Amino acid sequence: MARFATDLGPAAPATAVLRALDQRARQLGAAPPAALIGDWLGSSAVVAPSIAIAEGEPIPEALSGWWFGAYRFDGAAVGGITDEILRLDRDGRWWYESVNATTVPDWVGSALTGAAGSGWSADWAPPPKQPHLFAIEQCLDAIRAGEVYQACVCTAYRGSLTGNPIDLFADGADTMSAVKSAYLQGDWGAIASFSPETFVRRRGDRVESSPIKGTLPAAADPAELRASVKDVAENIMIVDLVRNDFGRVAVPGSVTVPELLAIHPAPGVWHLVSMVQARLRAGTTDTELMAATFPPASVTGTPKRRALELLRGWEQRGRDFYCGAIGVATPDGIDLNVAIRTVEIAPDGSTALGVGGGITIDSIPEREWQECRDKAASILALAASSPTVP
Repeated sequence: MARFATDLGPAAPATAVLRALDQRARQLGAAPPAALIGDWLGSSAVVAPSIAIAEGEPIPEALSGWWFGAYRFDGAAVGGITDEILRLDRDGRWWYESVNATTVPDWVGSALTGAAGSGWSADWAPPPKQPHLFAIEQCLDAIRAGEVYQACVCTAYRGSLTGNPIDLFADGADTMSAVKSAYLQGDWGAIASFSPETFVRRRGDRVESSPIKGTLPAAADPAELRASVKDVAENIMIVDLVRNDFGRVAVPGSVTVPELLAIHPAPGVWHLVSMVQARLRAGTTDTELMAATFPPASVTGTPKRRALELLRGWEQRGRDFYCGAIGVATPDGIDLNVAIRTVEIAPDGSTALGVGGGITIDSIPEREWQECRDKAASILALAASSPTVP
């Protein structure tokens, strides 16, 4: 794809630019911005200044600009296409990129000075404990019966937000520095994701995924992860599942695991992270790649199809965007996170924060419950530190 880029130099941080774009878009009556902050397309941030994110818009087969969007856990998508982005490179310089060699709109250029945030508040109610423990026990029974080897059992905090969702996201992105943060908004609501996990990153015929399995709170000794039989087994089983998913569309013999059981920090926790890479068969489309790999392996189970069937019966509520995928597509490839550590905001301000964990034969239900709380803690703490709405 021919792109035209203008070097805008150093400017305000990505979250301050995002807030300013949102304010200016509101003044103009334009669609809100979308943002990806962390490690996206080889950059520190990729921002669509104004983009209409609508229901029923998956990654298109033919694309000249940039698609920003998300897939729900059931595969339904929201998305939109833009011909212009702001990109923050690794050296801290902003670039304006477009398909049609357009100049930087005044309202976009002025946003590079940034803007301060507004007050917001959120109230959260924890999920009921006993139903989640019962779901874990059901999963353990299924493992003993040989129906599955592992499954990711989830629940959710529920609450409400007062204020602008973009301020919640900006504060969270600044505080947690997650590697795959993402923000989308439309008539359907908003998503503020602080994910630590790459679902699939494709460039040309090369594709990779970095599944996470194994979690400890940040205060614990991370070496305990590698010493845990349960966490190591959980991670390796999911690596095998990713290898199998990639194998559906990869050149035979090209699937490799260049990183296995690495310890990485994430907001509030330590994780075991592996990496799987492959070379796609000639002519493989993004639609075919998604069909082979979605939903993400780390939030389903092994075998995937049976785990998905059982999870629908075990979990109290169906998953929406949680455990789906959020990100960007270009003619050169795609970059999607796993939508965990993700706040979903409905148009009426009601919120959901999904949490869960992988269950193996060595799982202890009470510890799995505590893992859910550990994963939610950094996001719940945002409300306590945020400036409240006047």
